[in-house]
Formats: sequence, C-alpha cells, structure tokens
Amino acid sequence: MTPEEIAKLPYRPNVGIMLLNGEGAVFVGQRMDRHKDAWQMPQGGIDAGEDPRTAALRELEEETGVTQDLVELIAESEGWLPYDLPHDVVPKFWGGQYRGQEQKWYLMRFTGRDEQVNIATKHPEFSQWRWLPVEELIDNIVPFKREVYARVIEEFKAVL
Repeated sequence: MTPEEIAKLPYRPNVGIMLLNGEGAVFVGQRMDRHKDAWQMPQGGIDAGEDPRTAALRELEEETGVTQDLVELIAESEGWLPYDLPHDVVPKFWGGQYRGQEQKWYLMRFTGRDEQVNIATKHPEFSQWRWLPVEELIDNIVPFKREVYARVIEEFKAVL
C-alpha cells in the first residue's frame, strides 16, 4: 500500500486502559506476537453496539483476568486519541482496513491483589506482565505508540 492509500483509511475504534496499582505504578504486558520487547497497556476493539466503557472493562478482563469488581474508574479521556501504525504493518493488521486506531482511554485503580491478575486467559495476548512507574512508561513502549501514551499521561496527569 502506498502512503497515500494508507492516509485515506479510517481509524479502528478502540479503548485503552491505564491500570494503576496502590503505589501508582502502571500495568504493562509484553505482547506475545512480537519477537522483541513490545510492552503496552491493555487495549482492544469496541464490538458493534458496545459502549466504550463496557468495552474497556471487557478488554481488561479478557487480557488480564482483572474483573470489574477489582477496579475503580478514576477518569476517562475527554476525546479520542488516534495513532497510526507503521506503514509496513498496515496491510498485516485487520486486513489492511485501518491506518491505525482511535482510542478512548480509561484510568482505573486496581483494588485487588497481584495474584488476581491472570494473563493466561482464553486468548492470551501477553507473555508476561509487570507494574511500571509512570515515568518509565514511555521508554518501555513500542515506538509507534509512544506519542499516544504521552498524550494519555498528559490527559490524566492531574490525577496520577
């Protein structure tokens, strides 16, 4: 696909979850489908007819095993934050239908215990996970998502 063709593609509607533990560190998972470090916060697509908050809680449980009774919603991004995929991977993701994703972000506090996190879910996305200090988040994220993660941190800075 040419850059011009990619620029005409829409964004895929998506949600992201910034999950904080009691010390204010952020949950990140190591993606299973990458051969090198590719840490990210939980995120996923919005099903047809699903509202974003419901999608966020569903995706959180699907990716981390953390159920909604183990989280408190702290904040929601005002708008939608887009990011573009690298051009070479656009044809490989979602059948080449999207240029990237447009995300609604949710800041949640994890009220459970670490042993209640279970990334060995029905369709696992992460090979390992950890709590990462907010100030180390950007440097540990796959490069093409760094700008959107910086915007998420900026959006939630008043309550982080």
